[in-house]
Amino acid sequence: MTTTGIRLHAPAPGWSIPADVVVVGSGVAGLTAALRCEAAGLTTVVVTKARLDDGSTRWAQGGIAAALGDGDTPEQHRDDTLVAGAGLCDEDAVRLLVTEGPDAVRRLIATGARFDTDDAGSIQLTREGGHHRRRIAHAGGDATGAEISRALVDAVRARGLRTIENALVLDLLTDTEGRTAGVTLHVMGEGQHDGVGAVHAPAVVLATGGMGQVFSSTTNPPVATGDGVALALRAGAEVSDLEFVQFHPTVLFLGTDAEGQQPLVSEAVRGEGAHLVDADGTRFMAGQHELAELAPRDIVAKAIMRRMAEVGADHMYLDARHFGAHMWEHRFPTILAACRAHGIDPVTEPVPVAPAAHHASGGVRTDDRGRTTVPGLYACGEVACTGVHGANRLASNSLLEGLVYAERLAADIASEQAGHAGNGPRVPAPVPHSGTPAHPLLAPEDRLAVQRIMTEGAGVLRSAASLERAARRLAELHTRAGDALDGEGKTAEPGVDTWETTNLLDVARVLVAAAALREETRGCHWREDHPGRDDLHWRRHLVVTLRADRSLAVRTTESADFPPAR
Repeated sequence: MTTTGIRLHAPAPGWSIPADVVVVGSGVAGLTAALRCEAAGLTTVVVTKARLDDGSTRWAQGGIAAALGDGDTPEQHRDDTLVAGAGLCDEDAVRLLVTEGPDAVRRLIATGARFDTDDAGSIQLTREGGHHRRRIAHAGGDATGAEISRALVDAVRARGLRTIENALVLDLLTDTEGRTAGVTLHVMGEGQHDGVGAVHAPAVVLATGGMGQVFSSTTNPPVATGDGVALALRAGAEVSDLEFVQFHPTVLFLGTDAEGQQPLVSEAVRGEGAHLVDADGTRFMAGQHELAELAPRDIVAKAIMRRMAEVGADHMYLDARHFGAHMWEHRFPTILAACRAHGIDPVTEPVPVAPAAHHASGGVRTDDRGRTTVPGLYACGEVACTGVHGANRLASNSLLEGLVYAERLAADIASEQAGHAGNGPRVPAPVPHSGTPAHPLLAPEDRLAVQRIMTEGAGVLRSAASLERAARRLAELHTRAGDALDGEGKTAEPGVDTWETTNLLDVARVLVAAAALREETRGCHWREDHPGRDDLHWRRHLVVTLRADRSLAVRTTESADFPPAR
């Protein structure tokens, strides 16, 4: 492999612990991977940026998709996934997802997750956008993620896995042969250690979630700053499909000046019969798609944006007054509470909504066992690009992808370390930090600048002009930070704020570069200046790596299927 030699400017590790596997992230993907590795006899350490239950998984409302209902089949689930992915899904990856998915959900239930059931004890299933069948299992009405997180966190604690909370991962460690040798990390005030340290391990699993904080308005929690993708780039790994950021069509509109994490109004609300309307109460999805409000998310988001432009509005409305108080209180209690907290009562009035950044379909490129292009480095969940989602994720496939691919990579790690399980960690010897200059750090105040640049230039609506402006302004930030390097390779003061901001800039540059190159509209990538889908030239993936001089190298794959990761 080719390593960049780039690392974040940070103090040298002052402490270290050994492990067979270090899992970075504590959502459904990370904790599933950790539990499976521990069950295989591997010494496993979980590192998480906040508390164990504080990642993106707990915010998931709608549910988890799997062919569990009568009359439904993995083949039907596959077909819906492929349609949503707009010609860019890796069909083998989708086949694995839908065929292994039902049993993965059953194993999650065996772990302790409790899904909503009917009077006969069968799992209740609902529909969401893009699904032709009721196949969305949910918990607590609209608190599915919170229940899955609870069950997995309880299992991790019951098994006594070592965890390091409030820790921001910094960079990958490698040995003399370029293989993974662990990670460096910084533990914040409430953690188990102080300052920068390291976990030495021959296998590292990135399950760091998304990068929604690269935009001003997002459904993602504050911790979603693209840390895993940025780490992988610096380590020399391939990243793909970052231009395909799904903007959830129905996010609670809190005003044009609202920034940061916004409350999500689950697609399941439309699945139960809510209507999208304008200020006059006119439905506008009828005739746009055969599924109307239940069309795939990119189609609904675009329809909302078009209607907003037509009538000169900054939001639309979701009308579910016909549900009545009982249904709102029992089926969607979390959404009801969020709306009422902001002075809106869905029982008596339509809910103002607008699209906001929600899910990254792209990420660190992996194969069907979660392996990246860096030996020993794995990825799963939203940080990974398995090829499952293509150009647009099918609703509620994300939790399922986290489950299925976490189990697959854990099996691969266990197979790789079969001779060492139970004999104590096989600790590799990481190469000391090189003498080359570290990655320049951005000042904390640049975070807001990155977010506004991305929202204005690379949001729901994109064009060559908007993307060129975004690229130029991001380059100015990147160059300014580089010019500030002094003889010791130090720019802004190392710390969580500067590391996160630098990571956001790294992923923003990749996203904008890929979006500018893809001169078509496909899935959740909408180019106003190229409104058509171009299968002849663009039914393929863009793969990006970082060069040693911090410039980007971009290539295209030969087809919609990914080549082998190794």
